[in-house]
Amino acid sequence: GESTRPNSEFISIKEEIKRVIPVIKKIRCNFPNIFISIDSYKAEVVGAAILEGANMVNSIGGFSFDPSLALLLRKNDLPVVIYHIKGKPKDMQKGEIIYRDVVEDIKEFFENQISFGISKGLKREQFIIDPGIGFGKSVSQNLAIVKKLSEFKSLGLPICIGVSRKSHLGVILQKELKFSIPPLPTERLEASLAETAVAVLNGAKIVRTHDVLQTKKFLTVLDKLKNEN
Repeated sequence: GESTRPNSEFISIKEEIKRVIPVIKKIRCNFPNIFISIDSYKAEVVGAAILEGANMVNSIGGFSFDPSLALLLRKNDLPVVIYHIKGKPKDMQKGEIIYRDVVEDIKEFFENQISFGISKGLKREQFIIDPGIGFGKSVSQNLAIVKKLSEFKSLGLPICIGVSRKSHLGVILQKELKFSIPPLPTERLEASLAETAVAVLNGAKIVRTHDVLQTKKFLTVLDKLKNEN
């Protein structure tokens, strides 16, 4: 309901509920058994979504923007994706983006958020981690995360990754192929699949994508190659 693209603006809880609840109702009515994830860090929005049948939560910033979300997840025993962001969507890509060590800093964020959740009664197995490609990261930092994704395995939790159509892919294509402008988001499928492949080979178990069918076909063959004896 609330955009988290760079420079996007905060919207009210009331407005976000107004946007997402009719969609969830429609999906649940037409697809009774489908798994629905609500993408929100606001406990009131998540609570309203759960009442209409949401099965999972994706929370940008984990519990850092709304700590009461942890209590709601404990009550309803739902899985939650802890999604890393540095800053807020409105300012996350502005100025110089500095980490001591991008992977270690994100791991520390995950450990802190998981510890907080457990202190509020959540179980460790409820957590999924996502390093938040493009959310307060430079091009080189995004690449470092994907290349070193296996380092997050030490947390013992499922790793989710979303690189689909991200702007850093457009920047790479423009620079390396000498394009006058970055390719449009809809022209970044091949680049998205290349980065997805490396992420999956390095341990990602859940993939976010705009191009579902193409990504499913791609990963079907990749999995076959990975697992073939």
